[in-house]
Amino acid sequence: MLTIKKKDWIEIAVHLAFWTVLFYTLSSLTGSFFKLQVNHNGKVMAMDGKQNIAPYSYLTLIFLMMLFYGNIFWVFKKALQNKKIISRFAAGIAWFACVFAANYFIVGSLLKLKNPPAPPLPYFDQGPIAHDPLTQVKVELLVSNSWLRMQLTMLLIFLSVLGLSVAYFFLKEWARNELVRNQLEANQYSTEIKFLKSQINPHFFFNALNNLFSMAQKKGNDELADGISKLSGMMRYMIYESNEETVSLKKEIEYLENCIQLNKLRFADEEAKVIFNYPDESEGIFIAPMLFIPFVENAFKHGVMIGQSSEIDISLLSSNKQLSFSCQNTIYHIRKMEEEKSGIGLENVRRRLELVYPGKHELTIKDHDAKYNVELKIRLA
Repeated sequence: MLTIKKKDWIEIAVHLAFWTVLFYTLSSLTGSFFKLQVNHNGKVMAMDGKQNIAPYSYLTLIFLMMLFYGNIFWVFKKALQNKKIISRFAAGIAWFACVFAANYFIVGSLLKLKNPPAPPLPYFDQGPIAHDPLTQVKVELLVSNSWLRMQLTMLLIFLSVLGLSVAYFFLKEWARNELVRNQLEANQYSTEIKFLKSQINPHFFFNALNNLFSMAQKKGNDELADGISKLSGMMRYMIYESNEETVSLKKEIEYLENCIQLNKLRFADEEAKVIFNYPDESEGIFIAPMLFIPFVENAFKHGVMIGQSSEIDISLLSSNKQLSFSCQNTIYHIRKMEEEKSGIGLENVRRRLELVYPGKHELTIKDHDAKYNVELKIRLA
């Protein structure tokens, strides 16, 4: 069930108060005093009065709301996605011009259709003048002139609302980015604290691995020595390099290759056939570390079974400032990734992507015909 927080209620109340005040401001500004003169059969008659177009203020208010909310929910978001600065400004100016023009023509046409009646009979004391076509024409011109004179005030009001929408949008964006940054920092600190609590002394760990590596070499067990070497490289990457905000794609590929090789040691060659395609050239490409490994580990955990022929297809592709990752495997276990309590879990992966690449990633997971397929696209620019 959708719940609205207290701060959201306050924000809604502020919006309602703002539009209420603006509506009464429009109503007071849209009244204009005039003096009507009529030349009827050589006799000049005059009348003072007030031309009030307040009944149409609600239409102008609707157009102002279209300008404001259209900017913050649509125009500005689309404009920021455009790399060209000129195009960003053009989008905002075009939307402003469209809304202002719509208000000008629609409200203006309604005013012409609702011309005030001719001056009353008792005022001019001339019966036929009430139906004099000339009087009606002069009144129509008066209405048009009043609407035209009012456009400078309308333009200032629309420009003020435009300025408020710009300020509101960027303040909200700043607040959102600050929240995301704080959440990311808190998440990183939490991860580091948990890791520091669980890790053994890195120097002792690497010394132990080096001793095991030397022992395996002396006994001529090259396969074991190679596995220990890969494990040592993976642990060094996890302890020292994965704490950085970004790492080179080349190092991430090396880590994935070592992970694949170590996982394959548990199975016969025909039991775990792994295809790993990646770009030959990956220089200059940097990404957040450890993004793909949960999906690879998940593929081995649920996609490989002893005594069965299994295939895991992993692919990395870089093109036009976009990195595409895919991993497909057979499903042998009913238990899904998100149900894991000890592992990273799918929800944690999604959360990390939201924090590191907000609005710049697309994660698609399909489970169909005993196949588990993961596709992740990340915009790097």
